[in-house]
Amino acid sequence: MIEAIDKVVNAISGFLYQPYIVPLFLIVAGLIFTVRTGLIQIRLFGESIRVVSEKPKDKDGISSFGALMVSTASRVGTGNIVGVSTAICIGGYGAVFWMWLTAILGGASAFIESTLAQIYKKRDENGGSYGGPSYYIESGLKQRWLGVIFAVVLILTYAVGYNMLASYNLQSAFSGFGFYRANRTPTVIGAILAVLFAVCVLGGAKRLTKITGVLVPVMGVIYILVSLAVIIMHVGLLPGVLGRIFADAFDFRAIFGGFAGSAMMQGIKRGLYSNEAGMGSAPNAAATADVSHPAKQGLVQMLSVFIDTLLICSATALMCLCSGVAPAEELQGAPYVQAAMQNALGSVGPVFIAASMCLFAFTTLIGNYYYCEGCLKYILKRNPGRAFMTVFRIVAAVIVFLGALISAGLAWDTADMFQAIMVIINIPTILILGNTALKALKDYTNQRKAGENPVFHAADIGVSGTDFWN
Repeated sequence: MIEAIDKVVNAISGFLYQPYIVPLFLIVAGLIFTVRTGLIQIRLFGESIRVVSEKPKDKDGISSFGALMVSTASRVGTGNIVGVSTAICIGGYGAVFWMWLTAILGGASAFIESTLAQIYKKRDENGGSYGGPSYYIESGLKQRWLGVIFAVVLILTYAVGYNMLASYNLQSAFSGFGFYRANRTPTVIGAILAVLFAVCVLGGAKRLTKITGVLVPVMGVIYILVSLAVIIMHVGLLPGVLGRIFADAFDFRAIFGGFAGSAMMQGIKRGLYSNEAGMGSAPNAAATADVSHPAKQGLVQMLSVFIDTLLICSATALMCLCSGVAPAEELQGAPYVQAAMQNALGSVGPVFIAASMCLFAFTTLIGNYYYCEGCLKYILKRNPGRAFMTVFRIVAAVIVFLGALISAGLAWDTADMFQAIMVIINIPTILILGNTALKALKDYTNQRKAGENPVFHAADIGVSGTDFWN
């Protein structure tokens, strides 16, 4: 039964990742928005750092930093370790270049989708806000049915695809230890992770921002510092590694001879899984931020993409490739990272990776779940009842448990398939609605040039009927 499901999922995923579907969507949209925003990734990079520190307008509102941590909690996860390893082991050194390109171009797409989420966000009963792609699909395109489909797919992507994969990746990080038993250890790890997850989410979504706000920065900084230490220890290898990354990225004979396993495909797949730019996930967090102008949160979410891929994914890639351990397909996933760390730091290396995976996986699970509650509210047109949410949270915890037990192929294929469907819905939507976000950007930059703290009024860019910005 499982094998039959895996075959179907693999076939659908393989079709969606043909060069002319998901990869084309991401690259073309990223290029269009990069050009139309005037290379916003570079031009306003400093501004994105500045606005992160701004306090919310309401003392009880969610700050830009809080929304950044929620979205980064989902972005920064096991994909930054295991996903990068898998991309390199299957696609080779050149996969790192395509991950970088996906992030750089994706930063412009992330700005557009998160700015739209802010413009079309809704007001809750306490005066706060919520929103995301489903809401800008309904308000901007006037197509609620498509918004519902997107919400359903997002729940399947995060509560099922991504959370199963995070659980699988975590248990696989222990496969190199002597105590690991394939018929028992995944069950134990899955059960522990599911219980911890359930305890957290049954406490309510309001606790999530506080938890991720503490764990994500600490986790990310320690991981980057250790990675830098390994790179510095083997700095003589760095020029050769960088040269090969760029040389292998443009081996077009290999790319089009076997696209599924090529550097381009693996880099795009794992880059998307890691930074989520253009998928329509981060806008759900972006919409909750209390800011004076939608473009501010667009800039913050653009920064999140760079933190995820250009910092943390690059740290993993360069740490592994500078360790002296050559990537090989049979080492894909946690084994390659642990072998690299073992070679660089001795026996403490694999322990550090296992500990990092525990933190990465846990914050990923919490960040992923955060998105699902908002989508349920959209589908039902109301806040779900307590009994319904209790059942949903328990089911989500069971899925976390099952993720530790499935095969690597099914875990990755399921996540790839659902994230591809999100891209296929969200990218055309933001291309259609992109002018609205671009007008908001122009309004923001004009006010900044005038020396003002930008304040947004929807009527100034021809938008009406919003819950905010009137």
